[in-house]
Amino acid sequence: MNPHISIPRQHGGSSTANFGGTTPAARSEGLRMPRFFKRLFKFPQMDFEMAIWEMTSLLIAPKKVFRSIYYHKQTRNTWHRPDPSFTYLLSFFMLLTGIAWGIAYTNSVGAAVRLTFLFVFVHFLAVSLLVATAAFFFVGRLLGPGIAGLPGRRRQQGLFTREGEGEMLEFGYCFDVAIRAFFPVWVWLYVMQFVLWPLIARDNLISTFFGNTLYLVALGYYTIICFLGYNALPFLHHTELLLSPTFVYAILWFISLFGFNIPKHVGPLLVIGAR
Repeated sequence: MNPHISIPRQHGGSSTANFGGTTPAARSEGLRMPRFFKRLFKFPQMDFEMAIWEMTSLLIAPKKVFRSIYYHKQTRNTWHRPDPSFTYLLSFFMLLTGIAWGIAYTNSVGAAVRLTFLFVFVHFLAVSLLVATAAFFFVGRLLGPGIAGLPGRRRQQGLFTREGEGEMLEFGYCFDVAIRAFFPVWVWLYVMQFVLWPLIARDNLISTFFGNTLYLVALGYYTIICFLGYNALPFLHHTELLLSPTFVYAILWFISLFGFNIPKHVGPLLVIGAR
């Protein structure tokens, strides 16, 4: 054997063996900050035009909003959209309505400021986080694949999902669904109710009918959008069970027409904590 022949090194490899089983890059992979928070202050990268399109579609054709997640899953390999533009935009709208409600129904500047913060951080963000957390723990377990006790076959896989892939509910996606379901609630209960308050908060049949219908529509939108969001995931089945609250809302709405004006009694709860 010629001692002058050298063995070439392999390009891209390491000269030392890794006996730990995982590389530093693999270990740091699990410590990555979620992309949603990474992009929290990168405003040039946010797609506000897409957020406006989603808001418009949520009112007239909400199914379109979640139909596009297949393409997002194909390109990004995640159901969650790590773009905070929708959250920022709706937070800004809540800020404006909080100022309007504060000026109209509070007695001081401090109370108006408190109400504005309550609208943004409690009514919108905290409630959405609470709903997303509950959905993350319960929807995946109750409506996921292989759940015993539910009849029927599993749903077919999606266009870009193979058997065994992507069958895990993401918390970020649950938050996406929650904040998008909140948008029609903002339209009907924070904007329309504010505008129509002098007319619907009266003790007569017409005011009770239109005021109570406002709440029925808002809660119905919320439930339907949540259903559409989870129904779009190919690994969940029997998602129609998420529509069951609409029957309860309809029964309560019908009962309330016999003398219980919801805006008059429930509407003032929106300003609790500000006075």
